[in-house]
Amino acid sequence: MSRITAREFAIQVVRTLRDAGHQALWAGGCVRDELLGLVPKDFDVATSARPEQVQALFRRNVAVGASFGVIEVLGPRPHSIEVATFRSDVDYDGRRPREVVFCSSEEDARRRDFTINGMFFDPIEEQVFDYVGGRTDLRAGILRAIGDPCERFTEDRLRMIRAVRMAARFNFTIDAATADAVRQMAPQIPEPVSPERIAEELRKMLTDRNRAHAMRLFMDLDLAAAVLPELVPMHGFPHGPPRPDGPTLPPPGEPGQAGGENDLWEHVLRVLELLGEKASFPLAMAALLHDVGKPRTVGRTPDRYTFHAHEHVGRRLAEEIALRLKLSNEERFSIEWLVEKHQVLADSRRLRVAKLKRLLVHKDIEDLFALHRADALASSRDTDHVDYAERMRRDWAERGVLAPAPLITGNDLIEMKIDQGPIYKTLLEQVRNAQLDGTITTKEEALTMVRRLLAAGPNSIGEEECSGTH
Repeated sequence: MSRITAREFAIQVVRTLRDAGHQALWAGGCVRDELLGLVPKDFDVATSARPEQVQALFRRNVAVGASFGVIEVLGPRPHSIEVATFRSDVDYDGRRPREVVFCSSEEDARRRDFTINGMFFDPIEEQVFDYVGGRTDLRAGILRAIGDPCERFTEDRLRMIRAVRMAARFNFTIDAATADAVRQMAPQIPEPVSPERIAEELRKMLTDRNRAHAMRLFMDLDLAAAVLPELVPMHGFPHGPPRPDGPTLPPPGEPGQAGGENDLWEHVLRVLELLGEKASFPLAMAALLHDVGKPRTVGRTPDRYTFHAHEHVGRRLAEEIALRLKLSNEERFSIEWLVEKHQVLADSRRLRVAKLKRLLVHKDIEDLFALHRADALASSRDTDHVDYAERMRRDWAERGVLAPAPLITGNDLIEMKIDQGPIYKTLLEQVRNAQLDGTITTKEEALTMVRRLLAAGPNSIGEEECSGTH
């Protein structure tokens, strides 16, 4: 276990380079965080030393990007520091430079993304080097691209999404020229930027406590239209009971003119807000998408809008988005399940016991509780249905009846000399439902039930045996 902190190791790296006659400074986000009084997640060092000189000074190293002047210096576990030679990048391909030219610290600062990330810090002399006005913008709470924002975003188009993430994280205002450049260039994001990089930015935004603010900026700066166009129809879409003087429904696939509490997008943002400070990425992504099916399923009666099967349409759209962003299967399955089930617990008191128990043992049930609660509060409804489901789960778990071991298995059906086939799954499921309902409790009762179902004929096997009581 390491005896020194990440910060102490970062100072050691600077001192080693300095003692060898090289200029060495902390760079980028760690400088920003230090000036904000935050603990940096990691430290980066920029130096005048060439990659081969860095490797000669630090025996334990990895050439993670030697052609770009980047060497990872390994310290006592778990610490490591990326040491990059001061460089000026030329001839970008929309993500990375095709060529780098080693240069001075001032030139290096001017090729970085935002002014608040373009500062250097000498941790030994405790001196800030600011060639781009980052300290002024940090004090003013402004996120500003260094130099021409269109040039910075052309170099790496993912910077447009990073602008939103950082502005939301620190609750900063995006400089007008920078915001205009994002709107102008947003449609160019998908082609050169990999889905995995976009997904990683979304993970960081949606797991941050300011996720709702990030998504508002994401929509307002036209990034949603470029990256998640499925969100756009929710913006301005009427939400809540129809009013004679209220907004009309927009054409399918287009944003509407609703606003305030009657705006579906505002409802989604409120749900994101109500998830609290900590939320898993699948939960936050599901909250973002839980009503994405509504604009595609809307109907209207005199007193209300209807959205029949919007949860199933929403699940399909969530699947398409997850596949497009190349999310992991585990993330995708969780998001799809949460979107499809986002309102099922509203009927928790009326659900068959077996069905409710199956829901309550799902691996994502805690996230479903959180989504249900936030959705209800965002719509000014009570959360009694969530409280009830949580209470029943605790009670059933304490009594050992939430997920008891199955009374019979396929081996028991084989011993009964039942011909193997799809009927096995049906019989076992019917028996399991009855067990979860509490109407049978022993293996003999389960076998008796199987015999009764077989005697009654094929048509009876698929029927509900009983509903059970809570």
